[in-house]
Amino acid sequence: MSGQNTQKDAPRYKFADFELDLARGSLLRANREVKLRPKVFDALRFFVENQGRLVAKDELIHALWPDAFVTDDSLVQCMVELRRALDDRGQEILKTVPRRGYVFEAPVAINASGTAIPEPAAMPRVGISRLPVPRTPLIGRERELAEIEHLLLDPAVRLITLTGSGGSGKTRLALQVAENLMAPFSGQVYFVGLAAVSDPAMVPRSIADSMGIRETPGLRFRDLVKEHLRTYPSPVVLLLDNLEQILPVSGVVAELIEGCRRLKVLATSRSPLRVYGEHEYPVSPLALPQPEHLRSYAELSANPSVALFGQRAVAVKPSFKLTPENAAVVAEICSRVDGLPLAIELAAARVKMLPLAQILARLESRLQLLTAGPRDLPERQQTLRNAIDWSYDLLTEAEQQLLRRLSVFRGGWTLDAAEAVCNARSDLGADVFELMSSLVDKSLVQQRQEGDEEPRFRFLNTIQEYALERLIHSGEEPATKRAHAAYCLVLAEEGNPDLTEAERVQWLELCEVEHDDFRAALDFVLLTRDLDWGFRMCLALFKFWEMREHLTEGRVRLEAILDLAGDRCAKERGKACHMLGALTTALGDFTAARKFLEWGLEIFQELNDDTGIAISLNALAVSARDRGDNLAAQEAFEQSLEGWRKAGDRVATARGLHNLANAAKNHGDYTRARMALLEALEIFTALGDWNGVAWSLNQQGDVALEQGDSSGAREFYGKALEAFRQIGDRWGVARSLADLGSIECESGEPAEAQAAYRESLEIFTSLEHRRGIARVLEGLACLALKKGDARRAILIAAAAADLRRRISAPLTPLEQRKFDQKLKRAWEAAGERAGRKAWAEGAAMSLEQAIQCALAEQQPTTTISPVQ
Repeated sequence: MSGQNTQKDAPRYKFADFELDLARGSLLRANREVKLRPKVFDALRFFVENQGRLVAKDELIHALWPDAFVTDDSLVQCMVELRRALDDRGQEILKTVPRRGYVFEAPVAINASGTAIPEPAAMPRVGISRLPVPRTPLIGRERELAEIEHLLLDPAVRLITLTGSGGSGKTRLALQVAENLMAPFSGQVYFVGLAAVSDPAMVPRSIADSMGIRETPGLRFRDLVKEHLRTYPSPVVLLLDNLEQILPVSGVVAELIEGCRRLKVLATSRSPLRVYGEHEYPVSPLALPQPEHLRSYAELSANPSVALFGQRAVAVKPSFKLTPENAAVVAEICSRVDGLPLAIELAAARVKMLPLAQILARLESRLQLLTAGPRDLPERQQTLRNAIDWSYDLLTEAEQQLLRRLSVFRGGWTLDAAEAVCNARSDLGADVFELMSSLVDKSLVQQRQEGDEEPRFRFLNTIQEYALERLIHSGEEPATKRAHAAYCLVLAEEGNPDLTEAERVQWLELCEVEHDDFRAALDFVLLTRDLDWGFRMCLALFKFWEMREHLTEGRVRLEAILDLAGDRCAKERGKACHMLGALTTALGDFTAARKFLEWGLEIFQELNDDTGIAISLNALAVSARDRGDNLAAQEAFEQSLEGWRKAGDRVATARGLHNLANAAKNHGDYTRARMALLEALEIFTALGDWNGVAWSLNQQGDVALEQGDSSGAREFYGKALEAFRQIGDRWGVARSLADLGSIECESGEPAEAQAAYRESLEIFTSLEHRRGIARVLEGLACLALKKGDARRAILIAAAAADLRRRISAPLTPLEQRKFDQKLKRAWEAAGERAGRKAWAEGAAMSLEQAIQCALAEQQPTTTISPVQ
C-alpha cells in the first residue's frame, strides 16, 4: 500500500479531532497539515479501514512491509510517530492490547458529503485489508488452489480443513485461496489467526475481533458472531488459521455453521476437526524432482521445490542464480528436507554463508542446520525444530511414546509391525490402532495404501530425525531397537527353504519393502556383538541378497559377522563361507570365492559333517565352472554328487546332477551331460518336483543348442516353458523365453525372437531381477545386429554392460568371450569412433530408456547387411 494515493475519487474521512485525505495522502489537524512518513500514513489508513477491531501485530507488519523482514522495533517506532501526529498521548484513539495488537477507535466519521458512516460493526469494508499480506508469491500449488477453490464455491460444502505437517505451507496456501475468492464472495473473507490462542473459549472473541464486532454487555461473543453473520446478505468465509492446539473448538465451528446458512469455514490444522460435513484436504509437501529429470535443467528449474529454493536464496543473496551446474544439488537439498516449504526456506537462507555442497553435507543433521528463520514470524515457524516441537507438545503421553519408538523403522511399517516393535511389553497403555490413527490425523505420520494392499506408514525424514532424538533422550532406544531387530529376524526367517515358488516371490517382495529395516536391524545386532542373531539374520537373508542381486551388500554383511565370530560358531561360519563363495563368484571375484569355499570345506571336514562337505564341494565346483575351469568343476561336482548319494538325499542328488550336466556341457562332454539330466529328470518326476522337471528340460535345451541342434533345443525350451507356466514359476518362464528368443534370433526369425524377448523382459522387470534384464538386453543387442542395425546393437550392449557393472554381476569369462565375438561385427560396421560414441550413449541411458530402446522397432541408423 502507498501513502501517496493520487486517485481523484479516493475517500476522505473527517473525525472529531483530525481529517484524513486519501487523495492527497495527508493528515489535517487543527486546520494544519501534519507531515507523516509514508509508512506512518499507511498505518493510519490501515487502522481507519479496520477501525473497531483488533489488528494483530504480525498482520500490521505484513500490511506495511509486505516484501521485507522487519523487527518489532520498526513497528513500535511507527506507532510512536502516529500517536504523536494524532496527539493521542493517552492512547484513547489507538489502544494497545498487550501481546496481541492494536484497536483503533475514533468518534463516528463524517464523509465529504456530510453523511455519517455506519458504525464499524455493520460497515462493509474492503475485504482484502483483513488478510495478512503474503511476503512471497505462492509456488507450485496450482492444482491445490483450483481444487480448494472449487470446493469452497460448491454450495453443498460448508467446512474445509487443510491438514498437513508443520512447515507444509497450509497457512500460505489458505491465504492465497482467500485472496483469490475475494471477488466471488464480495469481499467478505475474514482471517482469524489462532496460533496464540490456547483456550477454545477465546475463539469466538478472536472471530469477533477479526470481523470488527464490538462487545455488547450481557451477550456472549459466540451469540454476537452468530447474530452478526445472520445479517449478511451474501456468503461469508472465515479463515480459521492454526486450530491444532484447540481442537475442542470444533463444537463452536459446528454451531456457527449450523446457525448461519451463508457461512463457510476454511480452517488450517495439523489434525482434522472431526465435524460432520467436514472436507479434509491434506496439504502434502511440494513435489520433488523425479530421478529421470535430474539431468534436465528445464525440468529442475520448473520444479516447485527447486523454484522455491531459488526464490528464497535470491532474497538473502541477490547474486545467487539457479544454473544447469547447481540445479541438481539444489534438487538433492530439497529432497533431503522432504519438500517441506518451511524447511526449504530455512535451507535456502544458508546460501548467504555456505556453498550449496556444504549445505547438502550438513543436512545429514537437518534439525541443526534448519534454524534462524525470520525473527518476526511466530516462534514455532522460526526453526523446523520449533515447528515439530509445537506438534509434539500437543500429543498425549502414549502418543509421544509411540512416535518416539516408531523412529527405529527405516522403510515404513504396518500396524502389525508397530504393535510388535513399539508395544512389545504392552506398556503403551492404549490401543496401537487408535494411537496410530491419531498420529496420522495430526500429520506426524504419513499413510500410504495401494489397492487392497495392507496400508503402510512412514515418517517424513525431518520428523523421523526428531523422533529418534526424543527416543535417545528417553532412554528407550536400546530396548526398542532390540524389539525391532527381533521383528526383522522373524520376517527374514520366514523365507525358509520349503517355500513354494509363489511363496518365495512373495517373500522376496516383502524383503524388498523391508530392506532398509533389515539393514538397520543388522547394524544393531553387529554393534551389540550378538552373534546368535547376527548369524541367523545373515543366513536367512542370503537368498534375498542373491536373488535380488544385493551381492556386495551380502558379502559385506557376511564378512562382518565372520570377523565378529573369530573361532566361535563353527557350523555357522562354515555356512557363511558357502554363501560368501556364491556371492563372490557372482561378483566375479574368483580368488576370494576359492578362499572362502576352501575355508568352509576345512571347517566341515573338522566337524565330520558330510552334508557340509558335499555343499562345499558343490560350491567349489560352481566357482570353478564360472571362472572357466570346466574340468576342475566337473571333477568337484562328481565328488559332491557322491556325497549326496551316500547321504541318501535325492533332492540334493538331482540338483547336483543339474550342476554336473552344466559343467560337462561346457567341457564338451555332451554324453555325460545328457545322462546326468535324464537321471535328474527321473528323480524329480518321482518326487513330484515339477520345478525340477522344468529345469531339467530347459538344461537339455542348453545341451542341444551347444551341440548345434537348434530344432531339438527349441523343442526342449518349449516343453520347459509350458511346464514353468503350469506351476506358475515366472522366473523360469522368463528364462525359457529368453532362451527361445536366442534360438529364434539365430534361426533368422526376428518377429518370434522379438516377441519372446519382450515377454521375458516384462517378467524380469516386474520381478526386479536385473541379471535377467541384462541377459535379455544382450539377446536384444544380438537381434538388432541380426537386423542390420549396428549402432543400436552397441547402444543396447552398452546399457546391459552398465547394468551389470552397477549390480556387480559380470558375465563369466566364457560368456563374455562368446558375446564379444557376436558383437564384433557391429563394431566393424559402425567404426571405432562412431562405435565408442554409441557405447557412451548406451552406458548413460537409464534402465527405462535402455528397455525402450531395446524393444523399439525403428529404422537402423548405421546399417550392415543382415546376418544370414
